[in-house]
Amino acid sequence: MQERIIIDPQVCAGKPCVRGTRIPVHMVLDLLEEGLTADQILTDYYPQLIKEDIFACIGYANRLVKDEEIHLSHS
Repeated sequence: MQERIIIDPQVCAGKPCVRGTRIPVHMVLDLLEEGLTADQILTDYYPQLIKEDIFACIGYANRLVKDEEIHLSHS
């Protein structure tokens, strides 16, 4: 799954994108946040993607959140 998402300084200013495209992960996540299904995204927005690309975007975001370090301040 991870190999579907790339970070290349020459593509979309280094934002994570779906491999072989200039589609940033955040654009796919925005559509999912709006309530679109994977099938709707593939049909209406990004027919060049496959369902695994959408799952890879979700997985990428999940890894970021899962690996995020939280530092609580006790004031």
